[in-house]
Amino acid sequence: MRPNSENSPSSLVLRPRFVLGAGTRGTKTATSMPIAMAPATQRLRLVVIVAVLVVASVVLSSCSATGGRPRDTDSSGGGGGVDTPRYTVAMVSHGAPGDTFWDLVRAGAEDAAKKNNLELRYSSSPQAPDQANLVRNAIDSKVDGLALTMPTPEALGPAAKRAVDAGIPTVGLNSGMDNYSRYGVSAFFGQDEKVAGEQAGERLAKDGAKKVLCVIHEQGNPSQEARCGGIKKGLAGKGEVENLYVNGMDLTSVQSTVQAKLAQDKNIDWVMGLVAPVALASVKSAKAAGSNAKISTFDTNAELVTAIKKGEIQWAVDQQPYLQGYMAIDALWLAKRNGSTVGGGQSVLTGPSFVDNSNVDTIADAAKKGLR
Repeated sequence: MRPNSENSPSSLVLRPRFVLGAGTRGTKTATSMPIAMAPATQRLRLVVIVAVLVVASVVLSSCSATGGRPRDTDSSGGGGGVDTPRYTVAMVSHGAPGDTFWDLVRAGAEDAAKKNNLELRYSSSPQAPDQANLVRNAIDSKVDGLALTMPTPEALGPAAKRAVDAGIPTVGLNSGMDNYSRYGVSAFFGQDEKVAGEQAGERLAKDGAKKVLCVIHEQGNPSQEARCGGIKKGLAGKGEVENLYVNGMDLTSVQSTVQAKLAQDKNIDWVMGLVAPVALASVKSAKAAGSNAKISTFDTNAELVTAIKKGEIQWAVDQQPYLQGYMAIDALWLAKRNGSTVGGGQSVLTGPSFVDNSNVDTIADAAKKGLR
């Protein structure tokens, strides 16, 4: 706020206070009486005037003479933790309703948006055509940045390219690591599913698994196929892998399908879920089938962390979904802020790492808060 000539502290002058006193002949004349001699009400008025002038001086001095405003440090609600323009960004995922993995991704995205003074519009659909439509809707609404998953590149890639061609900063996360650069997407945050699968397979071999049931809950998702393929490679002939396809949006169906398979094939000694809810359902399946098969999984949530502590789940491959959501939105803000790009043309890996009973306590509190 620039001080004006009439109201600035330099132009506000405290003039002597005149009161009506008694003249020598009993007539009332205006005389300049000392403050100490003025009536009480007059002295009170003077004190009030002085106080108002002091407050006005403080307020005016807090404003920049060049028209700036004090930095807003309140990071609650819609306001961010930074004093930068308010942008609108969209995140479009293939998350299915009820899949807690995507709750973690969204939590990270929301925290980054809050910190960076961004409006986040999150939407999702497990059906590729619907997800592509959501991406197009975001483009048509002229968002300032876009983050998306690409589980089916042939459906999502052209939509991503349209965003890039429209000049919208666009990044990928979680799915589509092998294809994002083909469509001009500037960065990717996630894990290499083949590598994650291989590491899981190597661990299964060390744990003595002989026949692994790999439960795929999104048929046609290349990332999930890559995980199961990686497990087979990591086992290196020390065990075999059989894929089982289930409907991940119906956990009751998942439980019954896995149960039937375990009851039918007693040689299965390990069940590998590809997401926490499926692994937790498989725990119930094994008990109901009278199977001694052990359970492990990719990805975590608060309930799964508890299951690891109880010994119901042996271990989990963690790709840090919260971090994926956070970094994707943070990258969009950086692109708008100063044109930054992240990764140098390479994927930014958030996993894999393993969570088991040796380290689960280190993330337990964060898991309870929906951060791991």
